[in-house]
Amino acid sequence: MTFFLKSAVSALAVSSGLAVMAAPAHAYTLMDMLRGDRQRSQSTIFMDQAPGRPVPRGAAGGSLGGLDPEAPLPKVSGPRYYTYKTETLQFVDTGKFADPVVTGAVAEVSPSGEAGAEPAVQRRFLAQAKVRANADVGKALEAYYGDSRNPLVWVEGNGINERAKSAMAALADAASVGLDPADYAIQTPAIDPANPDPAARDRALTQFELELSAKVLAFVQDTVRGRIDPNKISGYHDFQRKVVNLAPVLKLARLSPDTGAYIASRSPDSPQFEALKAELAKLRAADDGNEEQIVVSLSGLLRPGDSSPEIANIVKAVQKHGSDTLRTDHAATFAAYAGGSDYSPEIVALVEDFQKERGLKADGVIGQATVRAMTGGDTNASKIDKLEVAMEQARWLPEDLGSRYVMINQPAYMAYYHDDGKEQLSMRVVVGGKNNQTYFFNDEIETVEFNPFWGVPQSIIINEMLPKLRSDPNYLDQLGYEVEVNGHAVASSSVDWYGSTDNVSVRQPPSSDNALGELKILFPNSHAIYMHDTPSKSFFKRDMRALSHGCVRLSNPRAMAAAVLGTTVDDVAKQIANGQNHAVKVPQKIPVYVSYFTAWPNKDGVVEYFDDVYGRDAYVKKAFDATTKARGAQI
Repeated sequence: MTFFLKSAVSALAVSSGLAVMAAPAHAYTLMDMLRGDRQRSQSTIFMDQAPGRPVPRGAAGGSLGGLDPEAPLPKVSGPRYYTYKTETLQFVDTGKFADPVVTGAVAEVSPSGEAGAEPAVQRRFLAQAKVRANADVGKALEAYYGDSRNPLVWVEGNGINERAKSAMAALADAASVGLDPADYAIQTPAIDPANPDPAARDRALTQFELELSAKVLAFVQDTVRGRIDPNKISGYHDFQRKVVNLAPVLKLARLSPDTGAYIASRSPDSPQFEALKAELAKLRAADDGNEEQIVVSLSGLLRPGDSSPEIANIVKAVQKHGSDTLRTDHAATFAAYAGGSDYSPEIVALVEDFQKERGLKADGVIGQATVRAMTGGDTNASKIDKLEVAMEQARWLPEDLGSRYVMINQPAYMAYYHDDGKEQLSMRVVVGGKNNQTYFFNDEIETVEFNPFWGVPQSIIINEMLPKLRSDPNYLDQLGYEVEVNGHAVASSSVDWYGSTDNVSVRQPPSSDNALGELKILFPNSHAIYMHDTPSKSFFKRDMRALSHGCVRLSNPRAMAAAVLGTTVDDVAKQIANGQNHAVKVPQKIPVYVSYFTAWPNKDGVVEYFDDVYGRDAYVKKAFDATTKARGAQI
């Protein structure tokens, strides 16, 4: 992930044909030499820059540019998280609704298509109602009630109608689709039957009419695009917020034979969303407050042959959270276990099979990732929280992901290729570390580049390379890196590394230890993020794989390249074997979702849960709370 200053995001030269791209892997020899520390170099991942983005050229060249050589080294910082700002709610301009008293029947077409008549109602109090809404909801209200030909939707005669009751029931069930019913709560008007004052009654009814319409419109908008604006959560979120057509909603709600069903139908119905919804209903039904939580307390690693008082809890946890097949295969082990503390071969085999079915390294070594999996990781309550966040985030993406697409789920550290609506390929990935996070966005795959150059981004030059280069400017020359100043090739030893680097570009030629490996898969974006190979294969053996500067490293890049190009792995191998840097366009652009879901269904529709590696769910929940609080201030 690139932590460029905004002015440097479009850096790195094209004047000499640099194929500078988005986010790399780890160049082992470079980091060894730059840092002089083998261990640290293995945990460092370089990122590349998007192709064809020119380096900002500084007037100072390689000079000091007015900088003090004794001053602290410059740093390029990345995006940040924000205090969520809710959208503005304005009073709806009800002055446009001032109509005379309706003295006759309002002609209307019934759902059956027959002409009918609505009983006369008082409309003059609509202009006195006070309702706050966002701009889109306000516009829809003004369009509907500003047209005197449109009858009231929820009020008939001296009270509310069945449509209103049906709509209120649908809004009260908002929690079933991951929304907060408090956002749409409304009280029926308090009308005293003994009060003969028709003006008081009509005033209360028209206030209810507008309030319920505002709530219905808000619900429809929320369930389609989400309650919150993801771009207000952090600079790591990048979405074009959906535009929801609210203009026909009130008319359709009025004409629908089942208004509640119509309102509920506006929720997403993709297979993924339906799986999340079903899981949410199941957990809420099971959440009786008496859920047993098995705790396994390990401060370090538990290896085969060790002993621990936690063995009893480990066996109990695996028996509870393992699959039916696992319980059947190890029935004898469960039956024979008498509560000892030895991590015996039988229990090791049990743990290994559990690790295998959970996608963990099946070595029998129990660390925190295995403990989390075998204890369920989350209570029902925390799983429900994750599901609500996931359902919100699913609304940020297209409802139909497409029949052919790539999904990268960062908390799962996995990438999946779908074709013909089915998962055809999955693989482990490495994503950005907590200080170099991968963005959450979607784009389209356009190109596969073989034997790529790695154009070193300004963030790496400044944050990683400068300290060593100031000590010994020959390092890049010794490693075979290409350096340019203002588009002209120079020796790295000739650059004054105390000056601005804006006009300096660095790239690593294709090689066996190139930071990007054999290939990269490009979906050009402003964050300089893409998928690529890596020479650091050992990272894929780890359970926690948030280790890069933000780009997505693939454990099986040849298979992914073959999939998106619609060719074979053998053909990809031939493209690599010629040793030349060249790019091949995909036959048809493919959607790619660089996503962040701590709860998401697998290919069998079973919802899986993952660690919130960047702590993003907490920010989404804070945004939920702020939104509900702001909406509760409506009059």
